[in-house]
Parts: sequence; structure tokens; C-alpha cells
Amino acid sequence: MAPPPKQQTMKERILETADKLFYLQGIRAIGVDTIAAEIGISKRTLYNHFPSKDALIAAYLERRFVAQRPSDKPPAEQILATFDSLERRFAAKDFRGCPFVNAVAELGPTDRAVKKIAIAFKESRRIWFRERLTELGVADADALATQLVLLVDGSIAQDLVRDDPAMARAAKEAAKVLLRNAGVDVGGDAVKQHKRAPQ
Repeated sequence: MAPPPKQQTMKERILETADKLFYLQGIRAIGVDTIAAEIGISKRTLYNHFPSKDALIAAYLERRFVAQRPSDKPPAEQILATFDSLERRFAAKDFRGCPFVNAVAELGPTDRAVKKIAIAFKESRRIWFRERLTELGVADADALATQLVLLVDGSIAQDLVRDDPAMARAAKEAAKVLLRNAGVDVGGDAVKQHKRAPQ
């Protein structure tokens, strides 16, 4: 028999509720009173676990900061699969954009704690692209990684405005162009490294 599911701690319940409400309705729109009421606890109980709303916001963003899962697929396939994953996410009814961009947009660039977490997240994604590109032997992996994250963020913004998951497919096609220009063969469904002839 499988063991019974582990019961959530109060801290986990608070954080899960805050995550859902902050992401779907906005950080400014949701106060600690609303979060406490949703769980059925007092504000004092909430503050026992998170001393301020700022601390809860930081914990919410850190919870969303999930590392990319390791994969044994070829690097170029991993890069292009990012856009397939985005398309699936865009199609979900609860998609409200990037939580890190949303937080900076809502709270302003002067909220240094939030901005620091957002920058760290965005940079971790850029470095992930750079590592895959380095594996492919791309000459200027750093610059191309920056261009790829711009495609990701641009497709998210376009989907939010248009409500059209096909924006991820358009970004994927643009990513293929960038990869081809960097010497990576992305012809057909097979994606493989293309060694350039010596100059």
C-alpha cells in the first residue's frame, strides 16, 4: 500500500494560497486579510509564519523559481522544446504571464528585493540557454542566449495581449532562424549540431 499523502504544514498552506491569489489576481489586489480568510486562519497566525506581506511576496517568488529539469535530449531539441512548453502553458486557462515580470510591473523597480529575485530568475534562464548553446559549439553563445530569452519574453507578452498560444510557435520559428545563423542544423524534425567548415 502507498503511504498516505503528507499533510501540508500551515506555512505551506499559506504559501500555496498566496501563490494562487497573487498570481491570478495580482499582488497589490490581495492583502494578507484575504489570504488568511481563504485558509480560515487569523491574520496573527499568518504573521507567525510570514512576518510581513513583503516576506510572503518574496517567498511566493522563490517558490516560483524552479530550475529547468535535466534532460538527455540533444541541446538544440531542448532549446526548441522550451517554446513547445510555452505553447502548452499559454493554452492553460490560468496563464497570467511571467510571475516575476508581473511582480516588478506591479511593485515597481524600486522594490529591490523583488527586482533581485526577478533578475536572478531571468538570468538563470539565460544561462541555461547559454550552456546548451555552448554544448552545440556556438561561437557567441552569450549573445544568442540573450536573444533567445527575448523571444521567450516577447512571446509571453504577445500571448497576454492576443490570447493566442500560436505566439509561442512564431517565437520557435524565430529561434530556429537564430540557431541556423549560428551554424546549428534545425532542418525538419531532426535537430542536430552543424559543424561549420573551417574558414
